[in-house]
Amino acid sequence: MQAEIITIGDEILIGQIVDTNSAWMGTLLNENGIKVYQITSVSDNRQHILNALKEASERADIILITGGLGPTRDDITKHTLCEYFNAKLRLDKDILVDVTNIFKKFGREVTEINRKQAEVPENCIPLHNYNGTAPGMWFEEKGKIYVSMPGVPFEMKALMAEEVIPRLKKKFTLPFIMHKNVLTQGIGESALAEKISSWEDSLAIENITLAYLPSPSLVRLRLSTRGTDANKMQDSINRKVAELKKIAGDYIYGYDNDTMESVVGALLLKRKETISTAESCTGGYIAHRITSIAGSSDYFKGAIISYANEIKTKELGVSEEILKEHGAVSQPVVEQMAKTARERLNTDYSIAVSGIAGPGGGTPEKPVGTVWIAIATPQRVFSKRWIFAGNRERNILVTGLTALNMLRKELLSNS
Repeated sequence: MQAEIITIGDEILIGQIVDTNSAWMGTLLNENGIKVYQITSVSDNRQHILNALKEASERADIILITGGLGPTRDDITKHTLCEYFNAKLRLDKDILVDVTNIFKKFGREVTEINRKQAEVPENCIPLHNYNGTAPGMWFEEKGKIYVSMPGVPFEMKALMAEEVIPRLKKKFTLPFIMHKNVLTQGIGESALAEKISSWEDSLAIENITLAYLPSPSLVRLRLSTRGTDANKMQDSINRKVAELKKIAGDYIYGYDNDTMESVVGALLLKRKETISTAESCTGGYIAHRITSIAGSSDYFKGAIISYANEIKTKELGVSEEILKEHGAVSQPVVEQMAKTARERLNTDYSIAVSGIAGPGGGTPEKPVGTVWIAIATPQRVFSKRWIFAGNRERNILVTGLTALNMLRKELLSNS
């Protein structure tokens, strides 16, 4: 069963708003065994809409449309649907009651222009929209399902969840679609693909497909399968993930909705241990990631943002002699930062970073993207030099993820 999503509105095409509707709908459809074949955005233009509907009907079984259902003249979707289906508008009394109730709720009278919201194509099944005045509209034509919904996200979401998905489930026997996301850090996409190539070749036997989804410093592997036996599908996925862990376990930090900071936080909670940070080039970004997790106050005590050298000296005990001899971006400086932060903030662990985020400040010996990361533990202080190739924002993001992953590996090695 394949679906196509059509979003209508000039505001999407000119970048005035971001089309979040399609992403949300795609997720919901996928969870219910419906594959999205294509997403199309068109302008508020009659011919564009007609062309999109015709083309979608040649590719998909279900065509879902959002946008262009308001009461003003620029909202032409309803009239264009009438043209497409060779139908006329009719006043639906039940929908008029919905519209009237919406206006009563806000102490307003229904005007003639608002009354027109209750007019629907004569060949559609109206879908009640209790969050707005524009109803959804369900059409069946030549074995295809067409559903038109408002573009307002909370109105569309309610219609999808309460009307559209239940109707589709009743009409069709939908397969299971199952995904498992394996999250990796510290290895690039091509290197990872080479490392797991034989394992990837074996997935076809289990009817599993693999997608590589890279982002700065991370590669997400998405395993997907479709079928009618959910238990068998789950067993296949679990077996292949277990095999992958033996091959690339050093790089796997989590699964599905895990984040690096949530994984590190869970390890600290389990061990009843605490963490602090001493940050220079990241300016508090690592502390921000850690504290984005609810309950992080149980293991995170605080941070020292030592952006200037004088703060490194006054607050973190880095001597002026070391700064002069080695520079702020160096092993002795970052290790002293980590050691002192751990002591001053009285934590079990501390992360320290010092680097050149860019765009300026680099030298041939220390180019932009050079970062030293240190971890102080109850037993030792260790550090590593990294060179990240990116702009300022990317370098800060990658530094934060890499530092947290260094701590994660240290926690696991001592468990």
